[in-house]
This record gives sequence, C-alpha cells and structure tokens, in this order.
Amino acid sequence: MFAEEPLDAVIVGAGAAGGFYASRLARAGKRVRVLEAGPAWKMGDLYSSQIWARRLKWGATPVELTGQHPIPHNSTTGWGFGGAALHHYGTWPRFAEETFRLQSTYGMARDWPFSYAELRPHYDRIQDEVGISGDAAQELWRPPGKPYPMPPLQLFRHGEILQGGFAALGMHTAPLPLAINSVPYKGRPPCIYDGWCDAGCPTGALANPLATYLADAISAGVEVTAGAEVTRVLSTERGRVSGVEYVHDGVRKTQMAHVVVLAGSIFQNPRLLLNSANSDHPAGLANSSGLVGHYLFGEGLSLVYGLFDEETECNRGVSAGQLTYRENYAHPARPGVFGGLQWQIGPAVKPNDLFGIAMTRADLFGKPLVEFMETACRHLAFMIGFCGGELVYENCVTLSERKDANGMPLARVQHTFGDGVKAIRAYMEAQGKAVMQAAGAKSVWTGPSSTVGHQAGGTIMGTDRASSVTDGYGICHDADNLVLAGSGLFPATGGASPTFTLMAVASRSVDYLLENWNSLTA
Repeated sequence: MFAEEPLDAVIVGAGAAGGFYASRLARAGKRVRVLEAGPAWKMGDLYSSQIWARRLKWGATPVELTGQHPIPHNSTTGWGFGGAALHHYGTWPRFAEETFRLQSTYGMARDWPFSYAELRPHYDRIQDEVGISGDAAQELWRPPGKPYPMPPLQLFRHGEILQGGFAALGMHTAPLPLAINSVPYKGRPPCIYDGWCDAGCPTGALANPLATYLADAISAGVEVTAGAEVTRVLSTERGRVSGVEYVHDGVRKTQMAHVVVLAGSIFQNPRLLLNSANSDHPAGLANSSGLVGHYLFGEGLSLVYGLFDEETECNRGVSAGQLTYRENYAHPARPGVFGGLQWQIGPAVKPNDLFGIAMTRADLFGKPLVEFMETACRHLAFMIGFCGGELVYENCVTLSERKDANGMPLARVQHTFGDGVKAIRAYMEAQGKAVMQAAGAKSVWTGPSSTVGHQAGGTIMGTDRASSVTDGYGICHDADNLVLAGSGLFPATGGASPTFTLMAVASRSVDYLLENWNSLTA
C-alpha cells in the first residue's frame, strides 16, 4: 500500500463544509489535503442545461434505499468539487432560536449542545464573507443578527401573485434570504434571473463552493485530489486516528495526518465510520454510543401548483423562489401539530426535469400533456414547502452486503416518516392549496406525498457521549483528532434549509479546533 507524507489535516469531501474547513485551516498555516471521490469541476464546466445539471448529482457508488419514504439520494447529494452545494439553490435562512432547545422548550426531540446565541456571531461572519441578499426586517420569525449585506433579489409577477394569496389569508411574507448576489459583491456579479441555479450557476452570482471557500482553499495552496474514494479511517491503539486509506487510479494508498475531517454527506460519513471497524472498534469507528448512522431524518416536502388566467412569468427568477413564509415549531393555527415549516414562493421553473412543469402532471400523456404544457408554461404558479421536527432512531444508515468495485460495502438507508411529520405535511398541503385559491388560481393541485426535502442527522452531536457521536464542535467523543462536519451533526432542523447553519456550525468548530490544536493532536 502506497503511503503519503503526513500532513496537518486530511479532509474527506470537497463540498460546502469540506471547502470551508480547507480554507480556514490553510489560512491558519496548516498543511491540508482534500480527497474527493468525484470529478474536479471548474466554473467553466457549468452550463445552463437540464442535462448538464444531472451530471452534478451523485454519480458514484449507488445507495440502497428502503423504508416507506425513501430519501431521494441521487437528486439531493452531489459529487465532485463543490458537492451538493454546487447545485444547491442558495436558500440561506437562520434556524429559529427554539430549534436549538426543543427538548427544554417542548419536551420533544433533542437539544443542541449549544444555543443560537453561541452560533449568532458565526452566522453574521459567514453572511458577510459569502454575501446574502434579503430583508432581515421583513422576516418577523428571524432571530437576532446583523442585517443582510445585500438588498433582496428582484420580485417578478409570479411572486407578486402568490404574495397576494398569503396576504388575503393574513399571512406575512418576506423576501427569501439567498446566497445569491442582487448587486456586485466581492468580485462576483449580480444574478441575471435566468433560473438555472440547479445547473451550478456559471456566472458565480450564486455562492457555490467553486466561487467561495473551495476556491480560496485552492488559492491558499490546498491540494484537492479528484477521483479519490476514501474507504477507511485509520486508528491507533491510543484512541486516535492517524489518517485515511483511499483508492485513486486503481491504487490503494494512505494519507497520514494529525487531524482527519470527514465532510461527506449524511450517507457517506456513517458508511465510512462503520467500514472503519477494527479489533479496537468492532462496531465501527466513533461508535461507542451505537448511534453512528441513526437518527437520520429527511424533511417533509410539499409541492403546490396553480394555474391562473393571467401570465405569471414563471420562467423568471431563481430556482429557490422569490419570497418566503415560515412558522416555527408551535403555532396557534395548528394546535397539536408540532414542527417548523418553510414555504419557498415563486421558484423559476423549466419545462421538464426536477421540479419542471411537465413533472407537475405526471398523469398526463400525449395530446393532453402538450395542451397542458402550452398553458402552464405561461400561467403556472408554484410553491415548495419544507417541514420537519422529528427524530426517529430506526431511520438509519447501515452497511449492505453488496460491495462496490473497491470492496467497500454500499450504504443502506432506511427512512420512514413518523406521525409528526405526516401531520405537519398534511397541514402544509392544505395551507398551500388555500393560498393558491386565495391568490385566484382557477385550478390547484399538489405533488406526490412520498418525497423528502433536506436531510440531516446520522452522526448527531451532543454533550453526552452515550447519546451522541460528537461533541458540540463535531469532535468525535471516541477520538479527539477525528472531526465530523455537515448537517449530519444536526439534532433538529425545523423545516429550514440547512446550508447556512451548516456553514455557521463549521465556523464555530474550526475556530475551536485551531485554538486547541496542540492539545487535540498531542
């Protein structure tokens, strides 16, 4: 087996969290290498094409999906430089303060190991570095924090029509906070509103990692190796990790490092930890709690559509939407229905593919589909709703008996909604229909019910090593120099898009890692 020269840190995964860690550690003078299983995408590789957008989704080893509500793994993850954040829509809200104290406040789910107040400075720091457009004063549900550095994106007729529906029902909306430039910001241009965010945003207006932290890491001298599939984390008898084993160009190699950061998806981080079992860690690495892979959760997803007499300009704008409406965990309009929710109002839509117009009526074929498309491409309105707030132990990642070409077991993912998510999703669907009708839609319908939106969990953090995988800084209870990053750490999300919080958590964690480097790596 070929061994590489020891480094200060090796990072597994070149997505949002991996690029951030690489940038911060390199700027602090650490020798860092990133190993990424997918291709070495560049900004020049991105094209405004639905076919191209598919290439940015997961394209490596398949994942076995089971349960009543399987998570759509291939469409929601990514591979290659930038990871899932290369094709994410840039929705960057802050989590509500109550999200961090669900057990203390409601006796539900779990508390985070820190409060919103501890994360607030990192939200503020990240939004200034990356750039967020929005209007904080209009977000009545937003916790305290600095105003956004950019004004909101442009509002088109699609958003105005649906805003009227919410207003007619006494529901307040606000511009959707987006990591998309409304004006030039730090050398990146403003959005051109062509609605191709899912294809990666080749202009750089959307803050994907190729335009932000991963690019900075590379400019700081970080080596990012594409096509490198990590198969095991190597551990020592002292309860530390010493590096990783990976396969590159068909050759099995090792990269030794003082710190290992796992920044893969909520599916791949548990898979790697479980596959790193040895005589000292027979249940898998960092798994003395037995919780690696467990408490995985996907949020409920509601898709609501309407047709209007007037033209809606539904092709203009961005993929995320123009406006938002949020409710936190407990709301007087839904007694007994617990969980947070987020509407993304007026996304730009294309004729087909993910969230495309044709897919809204999968029951139509031939001439009826053509007739529908001719009308809907000018008169459709659309909202995406996310909801969540429930932890289920049985939702988990385990290892399959099947193996990939490198001899590594596939990830097997079990996911079924609990009754709480089913209840709030039904509430959201009825709410969305009411908004469409109040806005004046002549026909209203919804998408399929067996879908999931954002995902988190699988390697949850906490204060007690018996009931969590890491501490509040993502440092594994079982190994001081093994760090986990990403939304897999989250004990709860509350229906809000996770990427901004993922970045804020990484900012807090890497500051702690650098401040305590000597003691953690001794």
